[in-house]
Amino acid sequence: MMRIIGIDPGLRFTGWGIIESEGSRLHHIANGVVKTLSTNELPKRLVEIHDGIQTVLADYQPDEAAVEITLANKNPSSTLKLGMARGIALITPALVGLPVGEYLPMIVKKSVVGTGHATKDQVQMMVERLLPGCKITSSDAADALAIAICHAHNVTTGRKWAEGTEDPISAALKKAGIEDPRTVKKTGKAWGKKFR
Repeated sequence: MMRIIGIDPGLRFTGWGIIESEGSRLHHIANGVVKTLSTNELPKRLVEIHDGIQTVLADYQPDEAAVEITLANKNPSSTLKLGMARGIALITPALVGLPVGEYLPMIVKKSVVGTGHATKDQVQMMVERLLPGCKITSSDAADALAIAICHAHNVTTGRKWAEGTEDPISAALKKAGIEDPRTVKKTGKAWGKKFR
């Protein structure tokens, strides 16, 4: 069993979500938001994010962390500030020795919803389905839970590949009803018919 914290960094609201992953089963533990006061200066707000995440880590003792990669937007100043908040979200779990995964928003959405262009509402709805009984406190917390779910899927699949118990190419071919060409003899017409 592995406990994961997902973090959706933001200067005003940093969402966090804790799940437990046991094989392919996922369990919701907690979720919430670290809020900063917009009236405070930037350094103070960054400290508030650090302290908030640090409190969550101390309270829930996750084994691994996952943080969303933030993309640039039209306002360079906002992008820079968001990057600073993301830096805090990365360093806080790293300082206590947790491995930290990073995921693009499109990868998170594809992992949870099945499409990289899902809306926030679709992400929240799927998070609630994947984590029955979960009461989500905000859209930022829903995004953080989605990041944790994405990390759980990624780690589980990576471990299967490392153990040699799952080969992604073989699994995809089998699902499509095609024999794996790496294990089939190349015998003229039969080969050509199979893969035409």
